[in-house]
Amino acid sequence: MTELRIPFFRPSIDDDDVEAVAGALRSGWLTSAGNVRAFEQELADASGASHVNVVNSATAAMHLALAGWGLGPGDEVITTPYTFVSTATVILHTGASVVFADIRDADFNIDPAAIERAITPRTKAIVPVHFAGEPCQMDEIMALAKVHDLKVLEDAAHAIGSAYHGRPIGSIGDATAFSFYATKNITTGEGGALATNDTELSDAVRQLTLHGMTRDAWNRYGPGGSWRYDIVNLGFKDNMTDFAAALGRSQLRKIDQLRDGRTRAVMRYFQNLRHDEHLQLPAFDPANQQAWHLFAVRIRPSAPVQRDEAAKRMAEKGIGVSVHFIPVHTFSAYRELGPWGPGAFPVAENAFRGALSLPLFPSMTEAEVDEVCEALHDSIRGV
Repeated sequence: MTELRIPFFRPSIDDDDVEAVAGALRSGWLTSAGNVRAFEQELADASGASHVNVVNSATAAMHLALAGWGLGPGDEVITTPYTFVSTATVILHTGASVVFADIRDADFNIDPAAIERAITPRTKAIVPVHFAGEPCQMDEIMALAKVHDLKVLEDAAHAIGSAYHGRPIGSIGDATAFSFYATKNITTGEGGALATNDTELSDAVRQLTLHGMTRDAWNRYGPGGSWRYDIVNLGFKDNMTDFAAALGRSQLRKIDQLRDGRTRAVMRYFQNLRHDEHLQLPAFDPANQQAWHLFAVRIRPSAPVQRDEAAKRMAEKGIGVSVHFIPVHTFSAYRELGPWGPGAFPVAENAFRGALSLPLFPSMTEAEVDEVCEALHDSIRGV
């Protein structure tokens, strides 16, 4: 295998991050403790939400929100098929049913008109996904939710640092899930958070996060703590470690710097690729602030070389690429759950056929972007 000269992603970890984690390890508190609580408050300040619960993944955050709302058998939740599978799987884990709504061709985000067509008397919630960090049409989605008395859980795994028409993602829906996975805009290695203005939901999630206990370790073994606790519901084990939260706090302090690095690379991509007749570049609303988690182009059917072969050629040239996403309804486990044969969601399926995500990370240089663009230009022309 050719060694990748330019990887799909390169982590942005500096000495401050390392020292933050080392300090947490030296403190003697390894599980959820003071750094977790501080990280929650700092995320609330950054996202404009009243409450934040940090957990071990965005998957956990979404599952906890749906469970906290009491969703279960007989309920339906609408989401997009053009997402990572966890968005849909957490719905199924509550016992509710997944209902897919197709996407918009321009930005790969869920189409509000398709959401409206999918609403039934059993619908209880909508889970829009902010693809690549470009916010969905939240005014339209929230208006639909209000008319039909639905909850809105934003999957913002790509979108910490994004804003919709001046409002931070995290302050708009009934709840918002962020991801701090290794490749995300800020990272804790593994981790996530749920932001909400709903005090009752946040309290429910806090208990569900740790077995339904009324006291966590910090409140049992910290200063003034008590060993006694109760189990008030049948919860899960989704908490974040304190050293992961320490890394998250350090990363959050430089979120603007990290976003600016991604944005510089993206602007260079647009400059280099905007005249290539074989590519469709991602659309974005200039009224929004984009986190630019991904730069996903689409290879047009007119290109001499199509996506799969182009991705292979890019790897042979030492360039790491990926595909976001394989539509969820095409997976074997999901084909058994609904009438989702080929053509069920034509916009998502067509987007997938040509989608190719190019390398993007904060430290990416103009020379690296130029090399990726040259390799892409050659690869889709069979050179």
